[in-house]
Amino acid sequence: MLADALHAAPDGLAETFTLVEGLDDALTHGLARLDEERAGALEDLAAAFSGSPLADRVADSVGKILAGTVTDEHLIALAGARAALLGAAHDALLISVDTALGRTRAGWTAVPAAADAGHLLAGSRSWLRELAIAGWRGVDHELAAAAAQSVQALLADPAQRRLAVLLDGFAGELRAAAPVATLDRVPVRRWADLWTRGLLLSQDGYPASGAVPVTGRLLLLGVDLHEHPTVFQAQAHALVETGDEVRLVRTSVAAAKVDTITGPSAWRMLAGFPIFRLMAAGHRTVDVEDALLTPAGDLIWDESRATPGEAADPFTTARVRLAGATLPAVAPLDRHPAAVATPVLLEGYAASEAGFDIGGGVVLAVDHDRVPAAGPLTPAIVDASHACLGLLRWDGRWSVQPLAVQAIVKKKQVTAHVGEWANGPAEAKAAKAEAVAGTAVDVLRERAGRLLRK
Repeated sequence: MLADALHAAPDGLAETFTLVEGLDDALTHGLARLDEERAGALEDLAAAFSGSPLADRVADSVGKILAGTVTDEHLIALAGARAALLGAAHDALLISVDTALGRTRAGWTAVPAAADAGHLLAGSRSWLRELAIAGWRGVDHELAAAAAQSVQALLADPAQRRLAVLLDGFAGELRAAAPVATLDRVPVRRWADLWTRGLLLSQDGYPASGAVPVTGRLLLLGVDLHEHPTVFQAQAHALVETGDEVRLVRTSVAAAKVDTITGPSAWRMLAGFPIFRLMAAGHRTVDVEDALLTPAGDLIWDESRATPGEAADPFTTARVRLAGATLPAVAPLDRHPAAVATPVLLEGYAASEAGFDIGGGVVLAVDHDRVPAAGPLTPAIVDASHACLGLLRWDGRWSVQPLAVQAIVKKKQVTAHVGEWANGPAEAKAAKAEAVAGTAVDVLRERAGRLLRK
């Protein structure tokens, strides 16, 4: 039963986070300034891995770091240990939910390693090593800016774009916060996550994507919008039917924007993806032919390989097909509790401002902060709902991010989907505001085109 899985924490979860917090605290203050308490936290970390394949490497690395020697090999062992702990927590949380819902998840398939990037990766490792030695509290403007040369070199290589963007964003946060020693609060977990992922991606021979072509029919479940001041992304969660098999997939489109473009007008930035927008707004099925699908369930969107079909209600799709769908494996680097986002259909609950009472004494929190302004979904409709298609997430506790709801508003049945306004708002007030904002989008696009023509 889902309520039981959400109510009981997996065994060892609290102890796992205690070990991670000890390492994160050491990284905050710097490996060059370890006191007795933080040295003890690293020793506890090494002890936790005794008997595991990482035992010797972690123990040796911790011993050398405590003795004052910090090398790339020592740091990758710490990063690997941290990723392994959070990966185990992620797996325990996801397994409990999958078991409660009776779902089957595919196993991870090893993919070939990417070509070594040589000196490009050495530059990023060097900067990340300096960060670990100084600690977040020791970051000043000079150290934060030292990543610029490595980022520029990585951006020139398309194969290293993922690492480049991560390091660029990380360095940008550090520059904005520098000198970090003056901050009242430090985002300890976030910066340790970015440091860990950056260091792992900076290793030679990291696995390539391993995408394979797939042909079938795509049925939409819901759309998750990710908005940044300079980027707007729509990520669709859907089922793909290939013969007798049904698989859960994600597929995304994105575009650059300026920070003044927000709300429904941000959809205009995705004008180059009319079929995707039609799928999101009209809940249309899409036939894909030889579209690339990664082992982690990411379908690479390509409009030239997509053909729109008939309309299909996402709630009906979820009721009929979601339970029997095969869920994708989770990529090794994405095994993190914060990355848990599994689609779920909830029905028959009692909704209130406190969340959804799903029975068994469990009130599932609703993440209202993730309800975007670019769609008709509002906290008021969510709080009046009786059915919800959403993403089950974990951030210290379980919560649901609504993607679509069915509710009774003024004695009428109302259905609202996040992606419903992909081709423009249906609500008169929102449509008027979007038209005004859309004029600014068109002007900016025309000016950008004029500059490019010059």
